[in-house]
Amino acid sequence: AFVVLPAVYYVFTVKNPYFYIGKVKEALLTAFATASSSATLPVTLKSVTAAGVKRTVAEFTLPLGATINMDGTALYEAVAVVFLAEAYGIDLSMGQYLIIFLTATLAAIGAAGIPEAGLVTMVLVLQSVGVPQEGVGLILAVDWFLDRCRTAVNVLGDTIGAAIVDRYSKLEA
Repeated sequence: AFVVLPAVYYVFTVKNPYFYIGKVKEALLTAFATASSSATLPVTLKSVTAAGVKRTVAEFTLPLGATINMDGTALYEAVAVVFLAEAYGIDLSMGQYLIIFLTATLAAIGAAGIPEAGLVTMVLVLQSVGVPQEGVGLILAVDWFLDRCRTAVNVLGDTIGAAIVDRYSKLEA
Protein backbone atom coordinates (compact mmCIF):
# COMPACT_ATOMS: atom_id res chain seq x y z
CA ALA A 1 0.00 0.00 0.00
CA PHE A 2 2.83 2.41 0.73
CA VAL A 3 5.27 1.23 -1.95
CA VAL A 4 3.68 -0.68 -4.84
CA LEU A 5 0.47 1.32 -5.32
CA PRO A 6 2.26 4.70 -5.15
CA ALA A 7 4.87 3.36 -7.60
CA VAL A 8 2.12 2.32 -10.02
CA TYR A 9 0.51 5.75 -9.64
CA TYR A 10 3.82 7.48 -10.34
CA VAL A 11 4.67 5.32 -13.37
CA PHE A 12 1.33 5.96 -15.06
CA THR A 13 0.67 9.58 -14.07
CA VAL A 14 4.20 10.96 -13.46
CA LYS A 15 2.88 12.82 -10.42
CA ASN A 16 3.70 12.65 -6.71
CA PRO A 17 1.61 9.74 -5.34
CA TYR A 18 1.84 10.84 -1.73
CA PHE A 19 0.41 14.25 -2.56
CA TYR A 20 -2.52 12.46 -4.24
CA ILE A 21 -2.95 10.11 -1.27
CA GLY A 22 -3.14 13.20 0.96
CA LYS A 23 -6.00 14.50 -1.18
CA VAL A 24 -7.99 11.24 -0.86
CA LYS A 25 -7.20 10.61 2.80
CA GLU A 26 -10.84 11.17 3.83
CA ALA A 27 -11.86 8.18 1.72
CA LEU A 28 -9.07 6.06 3.20
CA LEU A 29 -10.01 7.00 6.76
CA THR A 30 -13.67 6.27 6.05
CA ALA A 31 -12.70 2.90 4.56
CA PHE A 32 -10.71 2.12 7.68
CA ALA A 33 -13.57 3.22 9.94
CA THR A 34 -16.33 1.31 8.14
CA ALA A 35 -14.40 -1.74 6.86
CA SER A 36 -16.63 -1.56 3.78
CA SER A 37 -15.55 -0.37 0.37
CA SER A 38 -19.19 -0.16 -0.72
CA ALA A 39 -20.16 2.04 2.22
CA THR A 40 -17.16 4.26 1.52
CA LEU A 41 -18.10 4.80 -2.13
CA PRO A 42 -19.85 8.22 -1.76
CA VAL A 43 -16.90 9.63 0.18
CA THR A 44 -14.46 8.09 -2.29
CA LEU A 45 -16.31 9.70 -5.22
CA LYS A 46 -16.20 13.09 -3.50
CA SER A 47 -12.51 12.79 -2.59
CA VAL A 48 -11.37 11.60 -6.01
CA THR A 49 -13.24 14.32 -7.89
CA ALA A 50 -11.85 16.91 -5.48
CA ALA A 51 -8.38 15.52 -6.27
CA GLY A 52 -8.92 16.30 -9.96
CA VAL A 53 -10.35 13.11 -11.47
CA LYS A 54 -13.20 13.76 -13.91
CA ARG A 55 -16.57 12.91 -12.39
CA THR A 56 -17.57 10.71 -15.36
CA VAL A 57 -14.40 8.64 -14.97
CA ALA A 58 -14.83 8.39 -11.20
CA GLU A 59 -18.48 7.34 -11.51
CA PHE A 60 -17.45 4.49 -13.80
CA THR A 61 -14.22 3.25 -12.23
CA LEU A 62 -14.95 3.53 -8.51
CA PRO A 63 -18.11 1.36 -8.35
CA LEU A 64 -16.35 -1.20 -10.56
CA GLY A 65 -13.33 -1.11 -8.28
CA ALA A 66 -15.45 -1.39 -5.13
CA THR A 67 -17.00 -4.53 -6.62
CA ILE A 68 -14.03 -6.41 -8.07
CA ASN A 69 -10.81 -4.75 -6.87
CA MET A 70 -10.14 -6.60 -3.65
CA ASP A 71 -6.34 -6.69 -3.77
CA GLY A 72 -6.01 -6.25 -0.01
CA THR A 73 -8.36 -9.16 0.56
CA ALA A 74 -6.52 -11.41 -1.90
CA LEU A 75 -3.17 -10.69 -0.24
CA TYR A 76 -4.62 -11.23 3.22
CA GLU A 77 -6.25 -14.53 2.34
CA ALA A 78 -3.07 -15.91 0.78
CA VAL A 79 -0.89 -14.88 3.72
CA ALA A 80 -3.43 -16.11 6.28
CA VAL A 81 -3.78 -19.52 4.62
CA VAL A 82 0.01 -19.98 4.49
CA PHE A 83 0.18 -18.91 8.16
CA LEU A 84 -2.51 -21.41 9.13
CA ALA A 85 -0.78 -24.20 7.16
CA GLU A 86 2.40 -23.43 9.10
CA ALA A 87 0.47 -23.34 12.39
CA TYR A 88 -0.94 -26.80 11.67
CA GLY A 89 2.45 -28.11 10.52
CA ILE A 90 1.30 -28.69 6.95
CA ASP A 91 4.07 -28.52 4.34
CA LEU A 92 2.77 -26.91 1.17
CA SER A 93 4.06 -27.86 -2.26
CA MET A 94 4.73 -25.38 -5.03
CA GLY A 95 1.50 -26.52 -6.69
CA GLN A 96 -0.45 -25.78 -3.51
CA TYR A 97 1.06 -22.27 -3.38
CA LEU A 98 -0.17 -21.77 -6.93
CA ILE A 99 -3.64 -23.02 -5.93
CA ILE A 100 -3.62 -20.59 -2.98
CA PHE A 101 -2.68 -17.75 -5.33
CA LEU A 102 -5.46 -18.59 -7.80
CA THR A 103 -8.23 -19.34 -5.30
CA ALA A 104 -7.40 -16.32 -3.09
CA THR A 105 -7.55 -14.06 -6.14
CA LEU A 106 -10.83 -15.51 -7.37
CA ALA A 107 -12.38 -15.61 -3.89
CA ALA A 108 -11.40 -11.97 -3.30
CA ILE A 109 -13.02 -10.91 -6.58
CA GLY A 110 -16.19 -12.70 -5.51
CA ALA A 111 -16.17 -11.22 -2.01
CA ALA A 112 -18.84 -8.66 -1.20
CA GLY A 113 -17.79 -5.14 -0.23
CA ILE A 114 -19.00 -5.62 3.34
CA PRO A 115 -17.12 -6.11 6.63
CA GLU A 116 -15.66 -9.58 7.25
CA ALA A 117 -16.47 -10.87 3.74
CA GLY A 118 -12.86 -11.97 3.28
CA LEU A 119 -13.09 -14.21 6.31
CA VAL A 120 -15.98 -16.10 4.75
CA THR A 121 -14.29 -16.52 1.38
CA MET A 122 -11.08 -17.66 3.08
CA VAL A 123 -12.80 -20.95 3.86
CA LEU A 124 -12.75 -21.70 0.11
CA VAL A 125 -9.01 -21.12 -0.02
CA LEU A 126 -8.44 -23.27 3.08
CA GLN A 127 -10.45 -26.12 1.56
CA SER A 128 -8.57 -25.92 -1.74
CA VAL A 129 -5.26 -26.92 -0.11
CA GLY A 130 -6.52 -29.11 2.73
CA VAL A 131 -5.91 -26.78 5.67
CA PRO A 132 -8.49 -27.29 8.45
CA GLN A 133 -11.28 -24.69 8.39
CA GLU A 134 -11.16 -24.49 12.16
CA GLY A 135 -7.97 -22.47 11.71
CA VAL A 136 -10.13 -19.42 11.03
CA GLY A 137 -10.66 -19.30 14.80
CA LEU A 138 -6.94 -18.63 15.27
CA ILE A 139 -7.08 -15.38 13.32
CA LEU A 140 -10.59 -14.30 14.27
CA ALA A 141 -9.36 -12.14 17.15
CA VAL A 142 -7.25 -9.90 14.89
CA ASP A 143 -9.38 -10.08 11.73
CA TRP A 144 -11.54 -7.07 12.65
CA PHE A 145 -8.45 -4.84 12.57
CA LEU A 146 -6.93 -6.47 9.49
CA ASP A 147 -10.28 -6.13 7.69
CA ARG A 148 -10.13 -2.39 8.17
CA CYS A 149 -6.56 -2.24 6.88
CA ARG A 150 -7.28 -4.30 3.77
CA THR A 151 -10.40 -2.24 3.03
CA ALA A 152 -8.26 0.90 3.10
CA VAL A 153 -5.81 -0.81 0.71
CA ASN A 154 -8.69 -1.75 -1.59
CA VAL A 155 -10.01 1.84 -1.62
CA LEU A 156 -6.52 3.22 -2.23
CA GLY A 157 -6.24 0.88 -5.22
CA ASP A 158 -9.61 2.07 -6.48
CA THR A 159 -8.64 5.73 -6.22
CA ILE A 160 -5.31 5.17 -7.94
CA GLY A 161 -7.04 3.19 -10.68
CA ALA A 162 -9.48 6.05 -11.21
CA ALA A 163 -6.61 8.55 -11.46
CA ILE A 164 -4.78 6.39 -14.01
CA VAL A 165 -7.91 5.92 -16.15
CA ASP A 166 -8.51 9.67 -15.92
CA ARG A 167 -4.96 10.37 -17.07
CA TYR A 168 -5.45 8.39 -20.29
CA SER A 169 -9.12 9.19 -20.81
CA LYS A 170 -10.22 11.27 -23.78
CA LEU A 171 -13.48 12.28 -22.06
CA GLU A 172 -14.20 15.94 -21.44
CA ALA A 173 -15.22 16.98 -17.94
